[in-house]
Amino acid sequence: MYILYQSQPSGNCYKVRLLLTQLNLPFTTIEVNIFKGESRTPEFLAKNPNGRIPLLALPDGTYLAESNAMLGYLSEETMYGGRDRWERAQILQWLFFEQYSHEPYIATSRYWRTLLGQPEQYQDQLAQKQTPGYAALGVLETHLQQHPFLVSDRYTIADIALFAYTHVADEGGFSLVEFPQIRAWIGRVQNQPGHISIEVSDM
Repeated sequence: MYILYQSQPSGNCYKVRLLLTQLNLPFTTIEVNIFKGESRTPEFLAKNPNGRIPLLALPDGTYLAESNAMLGYLSEETMYGGRDRWERAQILQWLFFEQYSHEPYIATSRYWRTLLGQPEQYQDQLAQKQTPGYAALGVLETHLQQHPFLVSDRYTIADIALFAYTHVADEGGFSLVEFPQIRAWIGRVQNQPGHISIEVSDM
């Protein structure tokens, strides 16, 4: 059985939960309270020296860090991964985009505003996140004008990776009102078989 060390509200953790569920793979979760430093304990650092979540324990007892690496590993030879070299490269392109051009702005803003609940303390930093965050949403909107999903017009881990924080972008102060294609895509993702929400009640 897989064991996912996680913080339930985290979008990066949600990505992995969602794929495990859609693959119908048995797994259990262990909550790690990052606000109390539980990911920096000697016990946790022995599993992941980077001291971050999510962390996935594989059935053979080995550990895999980084959410998008987990998506790649779990989707190998499944309908959610790439079917050939080109599709795999396109998926990687979106996974890198998500971590470099999307997550640092939209996810970080959500963390400060909603999870920490300190928008006033981070007011200046939040303002600086707006332009690049909306630029990332613009890239998605433009692509989705011509495609129902991100790669080969079918649902893959590229969609899971970008959906995780995009669908809660409002919690980071980003409005999706001007992004109709993103809103339609969110609906398509939510209609996929086995979909679960980020909320704990659906776990």
